Amino acid sequence: MNTPAHPSGSSSRARWLLPAVLACCAASAGAQQPWPPGIGPDPQLPAPAKSRLVPTVNIAPAEQWPQDAMPQAPPGFKVTAFAAKLDHPRWVYVLPNGDVLVAESNKPPPEEGAKNVHSSGLRGKVMGMVMKRAGAGPDSANRITLLRDADGDGVAETRHVFMKDLFSPFGMALVGDQLYVANANAIVKVAYQAGQTSVTTPPVKVTDLPAGINHHWTKNILANADGSKLYATVGSNSNIADNGLEAEQGRAAIWEVDLPGGTKRLFASGLRNPNGLGWETHSKKLWTVVNERDELGNDLVPDYLTSVKEGAFYGWPWSYWGSHVDERVQPPNPEMVAKAIAPDYGLGSHVAPLGLAFSDASMPSPYASGAFIGQHGSWNRQELAGYNVVFVPFTDGKPSGPPALFLGGFLDREGNARGRPVGVALDGKGGLLVADDVGNTIWRVARVK
Repeated sequence: MNTPAHPSGSSSRARWLLPAVLACCAASAGAQQPWPPGIGPDPQLPAPAKSRLVPTVNIAPAEQWPQDAMPQAPPGFKVTAFAAKLDHPRWVYVLPNGDVLVAESNKPPPEEGAKNVHSSGLRGKVMGMVMKRAGAGPDSANRITLLRDADGDGVAETRHVFMKDLFSPFGMALVGDQLYVANANAIVKVAYQAGQTSVTTPPVKVTDLPAGINHHWTKNILANADGSKLYATVGSNSNIADNGLEAEQGRAAIWEVDLPGGTKRLFASGLRNPNGLGWETHSKKLWTVVNERDELGNDLVPDYLTSVKEGAFYGWPWSYWGSHVDERVQPPNPEMVAKAIAPDYGLGSHVAPLGLAFSDASMPSPYASGAFIGQHGSWNRQELAGYNVVFVPFTDGKPSGPPALFLGGFLDREGNARGRPVGVALDGKGGLLVADDVGNTIWRVARVK
């Protein structure tokens, strides 16, 4: 399958860019597009592969960046290390004054008594070893660091511990003078004043979020335009409800949280592992990127980018891409399958999209209208996929072409991971910030002046 970029082995350089050029990406929405398999608004889906006792496991071992090496951007752009030597940076958030908050975080331990079929037996041992080798083993730093680039040269001169002793923090959102942080188990808030470099008061809990096993632990948040609501992502507690539906209550969903009180309701469900959130600039609609299920084959199921419709059900765990039934899930639920809607746009299977940032006029054409997506990279695919940042062009509020590689080079010629992209954010100064949790770096990509 030709996913946007998946180098593996010494012959990978010729394959590292999606066979689509930016001229194609800028084509009108009505033009016929040469969609690769698993990509686009109506991807072709192969038959599912049979389940195996031990799944296909191929993840790029974490090797770190060699000295003076860095990711590769398109011609006309320059990459700088905005901040290095961080501790597993997962998410970035830009404050109105230009300061950058970084969530240095990793998976928390499961709650006492929580049982996960994926962490037990031979299967669990194999997965544990693989994830550790991929750089996912360190304990969580449980802090948010503030980075400041006072002279505007694309490199943060100062850093401060902004918040500490959190519980696997991830998403952040400033609403008025309150900074909200999504821990793995709850949304909390603290008072914030422009320019401050640390928080000394204990955070106040706004509302609980489903936790427990923490199979998918990252919780992201996004405020609406008037600051009256937050939208919070909660991933599933398993691949396909393997731990029972009871363990999935309130999960695989996006919640709507009223502010300031914290009462909440399910906004959309059936989204296996949503992460990045964004308001599309033309339509003002809410969009997200979602990691779909594993162990159905190299080319199933496509991860996706989709608008989020209020009250909609997107299929998980009983079906995928609308009405395609996952026969592994027992008992079946045809009533829920009948309700499932298909997402808007496939990104390719197992690419693991996490970061999402909609572009604006601060970026040059052809990157001024569309979505930047940080793809963490595959583990359940024979040929590596993802491990990059791609750009999906939009026209009139909808994707209008194949993804174009925007930041690559995270894999070396031997298939080792120098880094793995996660969160992405525009910095308000014409640059894109990319959190690299294996390279322990925040990269900045901006036009060459």
